[in-house]
Amino acid sequence: MNTTFRWYRFIPMVLVMGTIFYLSHQSGDSLDLPDIPSIDKLAHVLIYGTLAATVWYGIHNRVTPDYLWRIWGGVILFCLLYAISDEFHQSFIPGREPDVMDIVADMFGAITFSLAYVYQYQRHLLYRGQKTDKPSR
Repeated sequence: MNTTFRWYRFIPMVLVMGTIFYLSHQSGDSLDLPDIPSIDKLAHVLIYGTLAATVWYGIHNRVTPDYLWRIWGGVILFCLLYAISDEFHQSFIPGREPDVMDIVADMFGAITFSLAYVYQYQRHLLYRGQKTDKPSR
C-alpha cells in the first residue's frame, strides 16, 4: 500500500470547511432556506457527510485494515470538534445562536457517511482476499 503523503488530497476538505465557516458567518436574516420542515437539519447532515467524505478522501492512502476503526473514530472526532467550533462561531454572529441539535445532525451525517465508507472498504478487502479487522469464527 502506498502511504506517500499527498497534501493536495486535503484541498476538498479545506474547501468544505471554508464553506461551512462562510455559511455560519451569515447573519440569521440573510439565510433564505425553503419553507420545508427540518430543512436546516437536512443541510447539516449533508454538509457534514460531505466533510467526512473529504476527510476520508484526504487520508485514504493511509487507511489500513488493522487501524480502520481507530481511523474511523478519528474522522468522527475531527468532524465533532469542527461542529462544536462551528456552533461556537455562530454564537458571535447576529441573528444566529448555537444549537445542540445542529451538532447531532452534523454527527448523523458524518457517522452515516463514515460507516458507509468502512463498509465499502471492508467489502473491497474481502473481494481482494485480504484480512479485515473482524475476528474469525
